[in-house]
Amino acid sequence: MDNMFKLMGFWTGIFAVMFYIGDMLPAAILFVANTVFFLLLGYLNLTERMYMYLFGAYLMIFMVGFSYYTTFIHVPGAGH
Repeated sequence: MDNMFKLMGFWTGIFAVMFYIGDMLPAAILFVANTVFFLLLGYLNLTERMYMYLFGAYLMIFMVGFSYYTTFIHVPGAGH
């Protein structure tokens, strides 16, 4: 299970580089933070149950943040 977190860290790092190249700095910073988080967890060598709990907590925090953003912050059709 720790290898899957390392793999997620690798791919979020790739996305961070692509966002940075595409001049999308806020998204790049967000993905760099995700990369650091996933790589840190990947090298902790926790039990598989703990990894599942952490991933579930990560998904819960993401969904709460995403729902808050789409409900209260994002303005539909206001792109540039």
